[in-house]
Amino acid sequence: MDITASLHGLIGGILIGLSATWLMITLGRIAGVSGIIGTLVTVRPKGDSAWRLAFLLGLVSGPLALALDGGGLGNVLGRPEAVIGEPAGGVALMLVAGLLVGVGTGIGSGCTSGHGVCGLARLSPRSMVATLTFLVAAIVTVFVVRHLIGGGA
Repeated sequence: MDITASLHGLIGGILIGLSATWLMITLGRIAGVSGIIGTLVTVRPKGDSAWRLAFLLGLVSGPLALALDGGGLGNVLGRPEAVIGEPAGGVALMLVAGLLVGVGTGIGSGCTSGHGVCGLARLSPRSMVATLTFLVAAIVTVFVVRHLIGGGA
């Protein structure tokens, strides 16, 4: 087991929890990323955009700062030269998957950050069902891709 990767995951999880808590305490908002982006892009609320932009910039600034500091962007697919975000199944598959995730967040009224992190912390029954649905869908997808289709890492 790689202790460095485990520590990075622990620290990242703590930072996600702190940012979600800070947003709830200071603005009374739930840190659901799909809702933050969706409202910013489609509704464009007057006077409510600054915190949304700051939150989204904070999401991407950490990995970018790490990369600029020489830490790289991580390793995916068990290949040292791979970086996070490299499409394992090609760009077309990644675009279709992203579209399906977007549709799913609209149908489910949120994403894993809103339901899985913030909703579960508030003991929301709706978020518990949504998170279980995410997990079951992910498990079934991995099983189908790895064992029935025969692809995947």
